[in-house]
Amino acid sequence: MKPMVIDVIHGPNLNMLGRREPEIYGTTTLADIDRELNTLGASLGADVESFQSNAEGEIVDRIQEAYGRVSGLIINPAAYTHTSVAIRDALAMLSCPIVEIHLSNIHKREPFRHHSYVSGVADGIIAGFGARGYTMALEAVLEMIRDKK
Repeated sequence: MKPMVIDVIHGPNLNMLGRREPEIYGTTTLADIDRELNTLGASLGADVESFQSNAEGEIVDRIQEAYGRVSGLIINPAAYTHTSVAIRDALAMLSCPIVEIHLSNIHKREPFRHHSYVSGVADGIIAGFGARGYTMALEAVLEMIRDKK
């Protein structure tokens, strides 16, 4: 039996985690997050594949490549959360569980960050727990997959 594949997509500027605004986003790096997700995924019977891009089109391409290939998807669209209909539409075609994640609580920040185009197509949203939110998202998406069976 082949393991479940979970795609984790990180949006713009997340490659700068640990250096960019640590008072908001913390000091954990993206490599730290990906390493922890891989370890947790393996212990829970899932292969975790991570992808980061600062380019909207590359994120859309990755979502399209996930179609029929992955069991679940975790996405932190970062700044594209509030602007990208293209990412939202790409996610809408997937039939697997989708969890939207944000390191900070977007509803506690500037008003323009309160709206998410992604939330309407996500099965769940995790925000405000810092890097720990990613492990919460992985556990949640795996539970959703197992509940579907």
